[in-house]
Amino acid sequence: MRVTDLLTTTRSFRRRLDLSRPVHREEVQDCLDIAVCAPSGSNRQPWRFLVVQDPQRRRGIAQYYRKGFEQNMSGRTPRPDQLADLASARHLAEHLHEVPVLVLVCAMGRPPGTDERMLASFYGSVYPAVWNLQLALHARGLGSCLTTAHLAYEREVAGLLGLPFDQVTQVALLPVARLRPGRDTAPPRRPAAEVTMWDRWES
Repeated sequence: MRVTDLLTTTRSFRRRLDLSRPVHREEVQDCLDIAVCAPSGSNRQPWRFLVVQDPQRRRGIAQYYRKGFEQNMSGRTPRPDQLADLASARHLAEHLHEVPVLVLVCAMGRPPGTDERMLASFYGSVYPAVWNLQLALHARGLGSCLTTAHLAYEREVAGLLGLPFDQVTQVALLPVARLRPGRDTAPPRRPAAEVTMWDRWES
């Protein structure tokens, strides 16, 4: 896959995840080797990855994920243009336990309170590795989706997996599976020229 094609067609894969085919540990490890080449603040490399393949643990995570998802949806009235995306998100929530691999992306330490600069550095030192991982997966015919609904129950998920809550922060959850056949096209986006300003902010 050409770099431009890879960058423009890697997206949140939900419905195209193939729940019937296994994903091998070696494939995930190869992609994680690329993920850790990402930059981080002061080269701290604070990321940690917990790969969950065990069916019972996946079911446990999925139960908390669904509860968090329903909390997110509670009281929301989606716009008509959001209905398809919400249906796709609900599909993932309902089938998360069937996804063959769940990758829990974590950061060492806990978020630094409300200091915006420190928070930006904390999360900004992990998300580039998440994106590297998603690109590497897609280049190999695997799909993923950056999700966070389980974080409403972060402490409970930590307990389920033996993760030390006071020392490690869960940042994202990536369901990983092979992709069903489909068209890899660029998603609909506003042109960059419409969201870019030069030299000063213009309302």
